[in-house]
Amino acid sequence: MKPLYLLAIIPVIAIFGGVFWANTVTPYVLGMPFFFFWNFAWFLLTSFVVYIIYRFDPVNRGSED
Repeated sequence: MKPLYLLAIIPVIAIFGGVFWANTVTPYVLGMPFFFFWNFAWFLLTSFVVYIIYRFDPVNRGSED
């Protein structure tokens, strides 16, 4: 396994670990309880992490014909 692929663990830890940390209702962010905002934010950030893995993986640097 390449060390670059370990970046994929970050969203998993954030989503499952955030359940214990962000499980509050009182602070609202963008009209949503903080827990829902946390999950939605990591939904978007997961896409960014996957893009970083794809961009820096040497397998994807093939010659463009």
